[in-house]
Amino acid sequence: MKFETLGRREDPAILFFHAMGVTGASSEPVAKHLQERYFCILPTSTVYCAGQKYISKADEVRQIEKFLREQKVKQIAMVVASSIGADLAMEFLTTTRYPVEHIFFDGGQFAQISKGTRRIMTPFLYLAIKSLYWSKGKTLKKIMWCDNDDIKPYFIAAGKALTYGNMRRQMADSLEDVPFPPLLEELQKHTCFEFGSIEDHYKYRDAVKKAYPHARFPVWEEQNHMQYQITDPKGFADMLAALIEQGEQYVLG
Repeated sequence: MKFETLGRREDPAILFFHAMGVTGASSEPVAKHLQERYFCILPTSTVYCAGQKYISKADEVRQIEKFLREQKVKQIAMVVASSIGADLAMEFLTTTRYPVEHIFFDGGQFAQISKGTRRIMTPFLYLAIKSLYWSKGKTLKKIMWCDNDDIKPYFIAAGKALTYGNMRRQMADSLEDVPFPPLLEELQKHTCFEFGSIEDHYKYRDAVKKAYPHARFPVWEEQNHMQYQITDPKGFADMLAALIEQGEQYVLG
């Protein structure tokens, strides 16, 4: 993995888990509006790090925890996970000993996909992400709902570093067709599973609500996948800060 930080180590930490096909720097537009008050940690998955070999989600968590120790971080004020980043975030949340106060999932891809289907998906995902590098971002509109110029550099950088082996190994242990891992009831009360009403991932919402009945499930009406954080990073950052500072008293939406 590679790690980028914004802010001071002495401030409360926010740990970001990025979406598929981008680097951890994709959270910079949001983190820049939080860095005066929070220590923002932006890991890039080993999948998108040149010269590195992806091993497993457990190894990714090991690397994150090692970095947290090196930075002398004692607890996490908030975990923010986008799209497939939710899958790795869940591995972190259910295995780490680091205290976590709040969680925000943005369009979390809580898919439960069979091993055979994931194997079939792998070459298509690989070619889609590599095409963003080869075309300098021109194929983005074919993959996502938008082709915002501000996010293209993160897709291009990820596509450049991606290897087929890393993509194959990641898909082998991600989005597995197993029951959702348990979260403590008290932690669920400080967790938000957000979906846009017109995004494809909205179809996972009912299953997630059943698994985590004590959590909050805001819906952004007429919003697509990760649209809020992409088009209004300051508004998204202000919302995250309000959730940390006001907790359950903060009214979403």
